[in-house]
Amino acid sequence: MTLEKEIINSRANSPFSFKNKVGRVLWKMIEKTLFRWSPRPFFGWRRFLLRLFGAKIGKGVHIYPGVMCWAPWNIEVGSHTGIADGVTLYSQDKIVIGSRCVISQGAHLCTGTHDYKTPFYKLITKPIVIKDYCWIAAEAFIHPGVIINEGVVVGARSVVLSALPEWSVCAGNPCVLLKKRKQS
Repeated sequence: MTLEKEIINSRANSPFSFKNKVGRVLWKMIEKTLFRWSPRPFFGWRRFLLRLFGAKIGKGVHIYPGVMCWAPWNIEVGSHTGIADGVTLYSQDKIVIGSRCVISQGAHLCTGTHDYKTPFYKLITKPIVIKDYCWIAAEAFIHPGVIINEGVVVGARSVVLSALPEWSVCAGNPCVLLKKRKQS
């Protein structure tokens, strides 16, 4: 197969359906206007918009207007969780965030990567699960396929590549266990 044919085939074989692509275009129009420009205390309004596009959002969730979400239908958030301005929910696959969590400003939850061994860097998606009572501190990066167990604190600017043990404080690049936390 010639390089030209391989390029055409790689573009034609998108992992995303036409419905998915249309949904993302519509969501971006809403996100850039009605979501982003809503007043900071209008949490209910932003929850409504996300739910309108298929997100599952619990009670008392505070999602700030500066949050960027790729596909709301792949987002699930438990009750009484806060997601700060500048957080990126790159939800090419499922992102599940538990109850009573804090996702601090600038954190990046990324469910997509590419297979560098293939000629056109085939897309690979894997879900991210953040269990209850977690705090993902400022500008942390959560890699595709990671499970962050209950009660974990992830330090600022950490790069999380694998599962973290429950009720612990972890930090670094790569993120490692620093100490255990008391469960309250």
